[in-house]
Amino acid sequence: MQLTRQADYAIRAVLYLAEHKSDQRITTAEVGREQRIPLTFLTKIMAQLSAAGLVHATRGSRGGITLARPAEDVSLLDIVEAIEGPVQLNACASDPSSCPMGDTCRVQVVWCDAQADLVNRLKNTSFASLTQPPVSVPVSVSASPA
Repeated sequence: MQLTRQADYAIRAVLYLAEHKSDQRITTAEVGREQRIPLTFLTKIMAQLSAAGLVHATRGSRGGITLARPAEDVSLLDIVEAIEGPVQLNACASDPSSCPMGDTCRVQVVWCDAQADLVNRLKNTSFASLTQPPVSVPVSVSASPA
């Protein structure tokens, strides 16, 4: 599974908004310039995110875009589903009756588990957490055998 360019752009745009004060309106032109997203494409993305209730768009000289909710209340899953629709690795993971193999399919449980893991990971990753510096994990160096 690969996210579309549209979903990638939406994630980058929302992360950019999350990195600013919640009451600070950012112009679509600024988001596009800073995130290297074509303005016409970004305008369509922002309309989708606005329709999903994830951003507020205000027109006019003092207009701009803000997150509709605090960054800690917006998850990667919210953005992906607003752009792509529900996460679905395989049709049978959402509708087991769609599998022609029925109860004898040995792979269906893998698809269901993988989809659940992915959805949970995206759901539990807020944009507030993404604005924080990455946590460095110490690398253990194993001793070479003598």
